[in-house]
Amino acid sequence: MEKPWYKQFWPWFLIAVPAITMIMSGVLLNLAISTEDSLVVDNYYKQGKAINASLAKEHEARRRNISADVTIDDGAIALQFHSGIPRDGQAIRLSFYHTTQQSKDFSVLLSRDASGMYRGFSENMVAGKWQMTLEPINSDWKIRKQIWLPAKQTISLKP
Repeated sequence: MEKPWYKQFWPWFLIAVPAITMIMSGVLLNLAISTEDSLVVDNYYKQGKAINASLAKEHEARRRNISADVTIDDGAIALQFHSGIPRDGQAIRLSFYHTTQQSKDFSVLLSRDASGMYRGFSENMVAGKWQMTLEPINSDWKIRKQIWLPAKQTISLKP
């Protein structure tokens, strides 16, 4: 006598394939609904305008022929302008953006001393690849450079 159908392998195999497919599609649908697409920009027009504004600031730094050297030694930051030095002596913002972890980003406000050097200090100097941005408080111009910390030598900034 033959075994009943529910004691055989092939009917259960044929039932399992669509059942597993349905379960996995439910899991993937739940994952798609509950997670946020952080890389998708909602307003492309505003992003494009922001990119153009950023490029305009870099062109302004190039027009002013701004160049400077930055020295970083155990958190102490010294910046010396070679050309395009701000005349009013206002503070300069030096921002560090980590390439992969936004939570590590930080900015340092550099103020000018009597010798004309801009100095500041930060305890957030973490080794790795960084995007460094130099700009005045009024954000008229901007210079960006990719660096690696710790920096053993002077970093030259030119637009």
